Amino acid sequence: MKRLLVAIIFSVFTTQLSLAQQQQFANLGDFKLQSGEILRDCRIGYRTGGQMNADKSNILVIPTWAGGKTEQWLPNVGPGKMADTSKYYVILIDALSNGVSSSPSNSTAQPRMKFPKITMRDMVDTEHELLTRILHINHVKAFLGISMGGEQTFQWMVEYPDFLDKAIPIVGTPRPAPFDLVHHQAQIDVIEDNKDWNGGDYTKNPARDAEYEFGAILLKTPSEFNKTHTREQVMKQLAARNSGGGSDANDKIRQVEAIMSLNVAAAFSDSLEKAAAAVKAKVLVIVGKEDHTVTPGPAIEFAHLLHADLKVIDDGCGHQYCDNAGVQKAVAEFLAK
Repeated sequence: MKRLLVAIIFSVFTTQLSLAQQQQFANLGDFKLQSGEILRDCRIGYRTGGQMNADKSNILVIPTWAGGKTEQWLPNVGPGKMADTSKYYVILIDALSNGVSSSPSNSTAQPRMKFPKITMRDMVDTEHELLTRILHINHVKAFLGISMGGEQTFQWMVEYPDFLDKAIPIVGTPRPAPFDLVHHQAQIDVIEDNKDWNGGDYTKNPARDAEYEFGAILLKTPSEFNKTHTREQVMKQLAARNSGGGSDANDKIRQVEAIMSLNVAAAFSDSLEKAAAAVKAKVLVIVGKEDHTVTPGPAIEFAHLLHADLKVIDDGCGHQYCDNAGVQKAVAEFLAK
């Protein structure tokens, strides 16, 4: 009987947890972008987990990485995990153009390339609208993000300095380095030069082979990639790369354009020093020493200007770092300060 009762309690708890983390949507209506264009029927996806304190002092917000969806964050959400729901009320947010929130692939009012260009500030502004107008949250304990999520975190700490106590950008940048801009533009070019592109009105999602290839080249260091892949495995993956999969090409273009637009110093006469002076949050910057996707120089420079805590991951793995335990430990210790 006791075992049955424990099983029932556990079942109820896990069901409540899974329900809390189910996909939800906020309808923001027509949303004015930085360009002055209107994003019609703007919708933002999000998930929540954990229990909010009565004084709302334990809120942790996590936006998605490039092409990522909040569903992919769920393995890192829960008691004892990076997004520790035994301590924090966790809000995961689907960034614009990820195929869940408003995107070229799912907009009926502005489908495909009729979907207006967006910036990193637009992503952050829609997230601010979600938190303040829909969820009635005006201050949070921390923002945390990986890659493009880290870039949104940099934008948040500069654009809304009174909104957050702490910020943890992981393998992100306050503005792309020259090398980053080149490979971002190359990914757009390879889509638009593809025979199936047709101005975005394609019937076959173009250049998905190139997406695999860019990922292989950029996300891991050559030494780590060669360590974890055989020649036979790579040849098999290259042969199968035209079979589909990967993100929608139009969605990818709009997100890459947003990444390329990022410059937290834009409103400060292009001065990172002035942008850093506007930041009020305590900051932990985490970078990868051998990151080829988001080169670490600008984030390290900004961390020094902020007098922030800085962790340099030196595990030889690159953007998709291998030292998950070390990063989780650094995050937990910083949030607990």
